[in-house]
Amino acid sequence: MAVVRLDSEDRQPENNGFVASESAIPKLLWDVDGSVLPFLGGFGKHQKQLVLLTWIPVLFLGFSQFSDYFLLAQPNSTCVYPAVNGTGGAMSANGSRLHAGGENSSDDPGHCLCAAWTYEMRTGLVQNVVTKWDLVCDDAWKVHIAKFSLLVGSIFGYLVMGILADWFGRHLVLIISVVFMLIFGLTVAFSVNVTMFSTLRFFEGFCLAGITLSLYVMRIELCPPGRRFSVTMVASFIVLGGQLLMPGLAALCHDWQVLQAVIICPFILMMSYIWIFPESLRWSLATQQYKKSKRLMYRIAKKNQVNTEADENGIMSELERELPKKPKKTCIVKMVGTRNLWKNIVVLCVNSLAGYGIHHCFARSMMDPEAQETTMFHNFYADYYTMAGIAVASCLALCPTVGFLGRRGGLLMFMIITALASLLQLGLLNLIGKYSLRHDTELRETLNKNFSIAFSIIGMFSSHAVSNLSIFFCTEITPTVIRGGGLGLVLASAGFGMLTAPIMELHNQKGYFLHHVIFACCTLICIICILLLPESRDQNLPETIADGENYTRKPLLPPKKGGEQHLLLTKTEMRDYSKVSETPVQQPPAADSVLDNSTANGVKSS
Repeated sequence: MAVVRLDSEDRQPENNGFVASESAIPKLLWDVDGSVLPFLGGFGKHQKQLVLLTWIPVLFLGFSQFSDYFLLAQPNSTCVYPAVNGTGGAMSANGSRLHAGGENSSDDPGHCLCAAWTYEMRTGLVQNVVTKWDLVCDDAWKVHIAKFSLLVGSIFGYLVMGILADWFGRHLVLIISVVFMLIFGLTVAFSVNVTMFSTLRFFEGFCLAGITLSLYVMRIELCPPGRRFSVTMVASFIVLGGQLLMPGLAALCHDWQVLQAVIICPFILMMSYIWIFPESLRWSLATQQYKKSKRLMYRIAKKNQVNTEADENGIMSELERELPKKPKKTCIVKMVGTRNLWKNIVVLCVNSLAGYGIHHCFARSMMDPEAQETTMFHNFYADYYTMAGIAVASCLALCPTVGFLGRRGGLLMFMIITALASLLQLGLLNLIGKYSLRHDTELRETLNKNFSIAFSIIGMFSSHAVSNLSIFFCTEITPTVIRGGGLGLVLASAGFGMLTAPIMELHNQKGYFLHHVIFACCTLICIICILLLPESRDQNLPETIADGENYTRKPLLPPKKGGEQHLLLTKTEMRDYSKVSETPVQQPPAADSVLDNSTANGVKSS
């Protein structure tokens, strides 16, 4: 097995100077996947119902995550100029299209000196935040601040809520996040200016992060090893379903305030989770909350129709012995004192950062710079569904790839594809055009454009897979006692990667090439670092920091002959050296005694 557990209840974990020694632990209660879950009926009716309850809110989360495409979309604008020569008349002109980055392609400096604006919406809404407060021209930067607010709120939410989920439990974080999500989310719809809108969106993103993180962790901790990836991928497809349904929902709502209220109101149904959704049993056992664990185990056994009296392994009797122990909780800060665990989490943080960051680079490369369009098809719905289709194809490709290559092999393959697409797009195409089509400028530019779009689609496809798999990988190799904090770090890193998109747009895409080069270098570094990760497929989830430390790396490809990776010295070859006496180093034999012995031996021989 990839995780080495303690064989005896009285044995102490080895203190190697990096992992603090822990108190004696119960043998069966901390082997949740191998002992507790099979005793309670495995992946039974109780677990299936709870997994279904974690899937339902994911659709609403998908609506919230992609709401910026509609609430903050830049429309086509028509500017009405002030009166000319005191005649009192108004001269109107078709305003130029405003890009997502707030750029104005018009060279007329008087274009922003408008008495009034008229807009042509492209997203199905009659009015959104931009048209309500005229966030165009000199005020276009406020749109990017509004985009920042949701992302920055999510980043802080992942970090804070991850720590709270490890300290106070997943259930409490979920309920608190839902309550404040309803408060701040509905208040956003009644914003009176863009400053109020941006501030409330920060807190909405904070609560959105708490719901996303707690549901993700609870879903993973409910499942046995063979079900974790499939259950997670179903949730990913539901999120993409929310993305696909969002244009239709916007067209039905017409107004952005109605759309915001419709997105938030379904979270009211999650208030029932206070009673129907219990705390994570795995977290309760890992934090030694055995009284709460006892109630949860009886509840699960009753739901799965399991007779707890038929306890052949003595799990319930061991639980009774451990009841007097006090709860023991751990913070993500303990990760700093480890050898392997911190390295694994940092590698996955860099992977998620690079995946989401370079995804925007590929999306930006699909733009036609001559037409000054930020889209490929110059149509909002075509572009939106193209992006969604690439994401769906990426998730579909993840399933067989991870099933065949495992977590580490799949992550490595998609990262290599991302790096190759990025490098080819940055340099190789220009070199081919420069030396092979030196005289045919038009054909060279056409080929560069077509190949750039092709590599952008491939890069978006693979980078989306890298991001999703990095997040899932983190939940499997991070111990239960700090799983919320570890997942929060990886999700926050992903948020930083997504944050680079509005930053580049705010600077009118200046430095875009360098931005792409930096993330391309990150992908090359990630390829090397992925080889340092362990393989978690079909392995039990680690419960303690010591379990997370003892994850071993296996070969990237399965061995030709069956069997696990052998150690340098197997158990059958272990030799017993207990009867061999050692010469005390502190007490060397005296010189006089050695001289006497040699004299005596000489007398005997003579």
